[in-house]
Amino acid sequence: MSQSLLYHAFGVRGYRYVSTRFERGEMIVHVELPRESLRCAACGSAKVHVNEKFLRQWRSVPVGSKPVFIEMNVPKVECQSCGTRRRVEIAFADQRRRHTRSFERYVIELLTFMTPIDVSRHLGISWDLANDIQKRRLQRRFAKPKLKQLRRIAIDEIHLGKRHRFITLVLDLDTGAVVFVCQGKGADALKPFWKRLKASGAKIQAVATDMSPAFRSAVLDHLPKAALVFDRFHIMKLLNEKLTELRRQLYREAEGPLGKDVLKGIRWLLLKNRENLDPSKDEHRRLEEALQLNRPLAIAYYLKDDLRRFWEQEDFVAAFEFLDDWCARAQASRIRILQKFANTLLGHRSGLLAWYQHPISTGPLEGVNNKIKLLQRRAYGYRDLELFRLRIYSLHETRFELVG
Repeated sequence: MSQSLLYHAFGVRGYRYVSTRFERGEMIVHVELPRESLRCAACGSAKVHVNEKFLRQWRSVPVGSKPVFIEMNVPKVECQSCGTRRRVEIAFADQRRRHTRSFERYVIELLTFMTPIDVSRHLGISWDLANDIQKRRLQRRFAKPKLKQLRRIAIDEIHLGKRHRFITLVLDLDTGAVVFVCQGKGADALKPFWKRLKASGAKIQAVATDMSPAFRSAVLDHLPKAALVFDRFHIMKLLNEKLTELRRQLYREAEGPLGKDVLKGIRWLLLKNRENLDPSKDEHRRLEEALQLNRPLAIAYYLKDDLRRFWEQEDFVAAFEFLDDWCARAQASRIRILQKFANTLLGHRSGLLAWYQHPISTGPLEGVNNKIKLLQRRAYGYRDLELFRLRIYSLHETRFELVG
């Protein structure tokens, strides 16, 4: 085997090929370090004396389906310059690792397309080794995302089931990268982020979040000069919840089977935008019939449909007037649920109108949430929370149509 093949096939450079043998279906390539290349691992001196040698093997890139190992008698040398007695450093493998760097790169490439368990079965290695290689690579790149260039961010929390429950995320809206992940929810989960953000010296201009009191107070306390923008999606979601609550209340109060039948089964029709109603299922007629027979429900539905126009106004002044007018109509409706919601909007007026100075939202975070759930599902969950956190940091570089 030539020195060129040894380097290009297995990433072993500067070593002399000795022999190849086959045992138990494995290919074992024996190499040695030339005497003139021996150096002291402490001071780098070439004035060394070989005391003894230790036989070691490292897993390398396979040839087809055949496992390959690089074998070498590792010299332990005594330095004549500094007196250190130590084994020589191996150039093609990291310390305390039983595989070569080229094998590690190969595993990382496979993990781009396969799950750790698929890689472990394909290569005949342990699941823990595949995960360890992936984790070390991610730690080198994403252990502490840089925050200095942050200008616009979005904050949200997602529920990941009984195992991990809630995690809180911070997203850089300019790059699409997740810059903070922490288990838990509320203001306490963000404390490590505020500490790192202050140390970074970042100049945050705007923050998009929902109307959660915890997030609102945390942003106002730590970023008093940043614009706080309440997310459109969460506002409409809250109004849809109020509309659903009103329908249930009216259903309970309806008299006779006719009134109840009209309100039964129209929940999803009320939540849909009018342009998304399906004509093939006669959804327009069913919705109109329910609205004509129930005035409070009709008022609430048309007000919900009208609120979407808040984000379509020409400028800040027009939006200010529209919001006041909408809240006045909701309060005049005499529908208690709508009146409470109007008071909520007025109490958060500044965050709503801030959208016209900084048109941002947590929408990109919703996309990230879907990717996280897909990541979790394809991996059948994560036992190692630190690895899961690092995978989330790498989402913006991940090809999700292939990743497991």
